[in-house]
Amino acid sequence: MNILLILISVLLNCAAQLCIRKGMLIVGEVGMSGMVQNLGAMISNLWLWGAMVCYAVSILMWMAVLSKVEVSFAYPFLSIGYVVAALVGYYFFDESLTFTRIAGIMVICVGVYLISRS
Repeated sequence: MNILLILISVLLNCAAQLCIRKGMLIVGEVGMSGMVQNLGAMISNLWLWGAMVCYAVSILMWMAVLSKVEVSFAYPFLSIGYVVAALVGYYFFDESLTFTRIAGIMVICVGVYLISRS
């Protein structure tokens, strides 16, 4: 049950990142100086609101996780978000997925597997 809670929290965190990416593709490229100018577009963007909801629920779930398991066990599972984000980025945002990135994803998967077995 703890691993399920961890995975849901991690996937919600990843979903928040992906919603931010989608929302900012709609808003357009902004720098720190352009944040104020684009604030209206960002506040009215439903993808960015979705990201905030995902983050909020993820944080609440993560608090429940850390009340039950050691942080040294739970925290490495966050790297699953890197794997999911890379795959979603490739399939839905047409981002590159090079051999080096794939190798890194495989290393992450092996590491998470080893930690989950401890």
